Amino acid sequence: MPDANDKTVFWRNKPEDRNPADVLRKVHAALKEKGYSPIDQIVGYLLSGDPTYITSHQGARNLIRRLERDELLEELVRSYLERQEGRE
Repeated sequence: MPDANDKTVFWRNKPEDRNPADVLRKVHAALKEKGYSPIDQIVGYLLSGDPTYITSHQGARNLIRRLERDELLEELVRSYLERQEGRE
């Protein structure tokens, strides 16, 4: 007979936890709050794949690892190019 507490639990990521722009903003804020150089740390992570570049403060390391690095790079390039187009 199955135990009443033996239930399957499904964990779903919140949509903002899968949005590269939101993830980058949250990770940036956590790094800044801890006194790190956010740009240097994020670039180090993107180039190396080493999660220790990202602080575990505010769950930033777990958050950034939910996405592939290429997804983050795509967001950065897209955002940069959109801002450049807006200046023309």
